Amino acid sequence: MIQKTATLIGSTGLIGSHVIDLLQKDSEFSSIHVLVRRSIEFNNPKIKVKVVDFSDPESYKAEITESNVVFCAVGTTTKKVKGDKQKYKEIDFDIPVNTAKLCKEVGCPKFIVVSSHGANSKSTNFYLKLKGEVEDTLSSLNIQSLLIFRPSLLTGKRKEFRLGERIMKLLLKPISFLFPKNLKPIDASDVAKAMVEASKLDAKGTIVYNYQEMMKFK
Repeated sequence: MIQKTATLIGSTGLIGSHVIDLLQKDSEFSSIHVLVRRSIEFNNPKIKVKVVDFSDPESYKAEITESNVVFCAVGTTTKKVKGDKQKYKEIDFDIPVNTAKLCKEVGCPKFIVVSSHGANSKSTNFYLKLKGEVEDTLSSLNIQSLLIFRPSLLTGKRKEFRLGERIMKLLLKPISFLFPKNLKPIDASDVAKAMVEASKLDAKGTIVYNYQEMMKFK
């Protein structure tokens, strides 16, 4: 078995935390590079943590160069950036796009990113428009293998409390069976599992995973 090196951005988020857990247990991955803004500790010799300045892609180019696959599960909220749309874009657009460009530059063959159901660069909704712009830009890079994951409402226990999201989950979960399949709430652990398992496939080009495709890996 060929031992792989993975790089992960967004390891402390709802999906990213599950991705790192799965990678640690997966024998196919012998090395995991975790890129963070602030230092974090993991008690696993497979993991190498590197504190980077995401506004300077050159600061983490070496980590991408050594990788077989890059997972990007980074994201912010309006609350975290205090309503500053430019700061929002610096995280949700600039980080995945700049990292994907590094993948293209150094020859890392696979880039996996979390987007959103409804992502559309022509949307009037700021969030969905931004996600659509990210997808369009990533697709234009012609990376050997670009996997885009589009979950709808995420379930799972977050480290931070989001009242609006908590209310939505309570209201919608009992009637989720009525939703069109790609709109169904999905647990973050199921998204993470799909990302890790899909990374092992010999897929070429741009592939989009909606609810139905992700749940096939469960």
